[in-house]
Amino acid sequence: MSGSAVPITPCAASTGVEVFASLDAVPPDCAALLDAGSAAGFFATRAWWRTMQEAGLPEGAAPRFLLCRDSGAPAALLPMLALDGGRTLQSLTNPYTCLYRPVLPPGRDAAALHRAGAALGRYCRGWPAVRLDALDRDDAGLAALLAGMRSAGIVTAPFDHFGNWHEPVAGLSWAQYLHTRHGALRETIRRKLRRAGEVAHEVVADPGCLAAGIAAYEDVYARSWKVPEPYPRFNAQMMRHAAELGALRLGILRAAGQPVAAQIWIVMNGQAAVLKLAHDEAFKALSPGTLLTALMIRDLLDQEHVAELDFGRGDDPYKQLWAGQRRQRVGVLLINPRRPRGLALLARHLLGRARRWTAHRRA
Repeated sequence: MSGSAVPITPCAASTGVEVFASLDAVPPDCAALLDAGSAAGFFATRAWWRTMQEAGLPEGAAPRFLLCRDSGAPAALLPMLALDGGRTLQSLTNPYTCLYRPVLPPGRDAAALHRAGAALGRYCRGWPAVRLDALDRDDAGLAALLAGMRSAGIVTAPFDHFGNWHEPVAGLSWAQYLHTRHGALRETIRRKLRRAGEVAHEVVADPGCLAAGIAAYEDVYARSWKVPEPYPRFNAQMMRHAAELGALRLGILRAAGQPVAAQIWIVMNGQAAVLKLAHDEAFKALSPGTLLTALMIRDLLDQEHVAELDFGRGDDPYKQLWAGQRRQRVGVLLINPRRPRGLALLARHLLGRARRWTAHRRA
């Protein structure tokens, strides 16, 4: 598909959907909409969508930006992904995505979002099912869109996707935050910080210094326990775009001049989120991962005064040492029950829910 729009028939309320093949093809009158999306965090910025379309797509996949207008004005933008030659449609997400949000205007009107959702629902009826991942289940704008989709005959089937550990830290110093941690972690940090003179800690944020930082990160990653990345170019590209946005904090820990731990943090709208981390197991005696995490959080609290720490996607046990609150990220299947495959998928979804409910009752 070219970058030109492919409209569907607008509904009576002058609400329609246009499809664009890249972020650059989205019309100029959506600039304010995309700018407003940044208020929702890094995962709704142009920087993130550019990273996704440049380095985060499966082979043969293509981005699709669904623009919904209401009475001619941009009402919602859904970055999506077309797979299998267009036979599959899903949210523009991958294993790096910590949160997916439709891009919505500020001061959004629930009735307009409902109309936009109805138009999107009619568009999604072209597939047996469309999958949205990594959603905030408490997002009021998303709820209005889904209600509109249901009015268009779409069955919305939610499912649990992953946990997200986070910690509110507004107004806390490093010392105050550390006092709230488990005693064993506090003691480990105190012991390791006493040896901080044996290591060098740096934070790379300036795009002009990023090439060396990326090389250090990739050097550590190659020597870590981590499995090879599914999208090898993704992290470097994300760091470049995040640095241009002013959001990157790449932490690097060196011992004897050699990088032994690295972490990618994103700081935006008062939130500091760690997206990737790795350390060299050959330096296990230094606890380089724990030490770098402590040094990064100390800087984030005492120098940048962030309001929240976010540990990304997943319930890895180490995250619960640093953060005490968990929120559930969900997915939603947008099922067209008028199609045989959609009806079969709905039946399997309902059967799975019934089995989980029965197991829960027995437990």
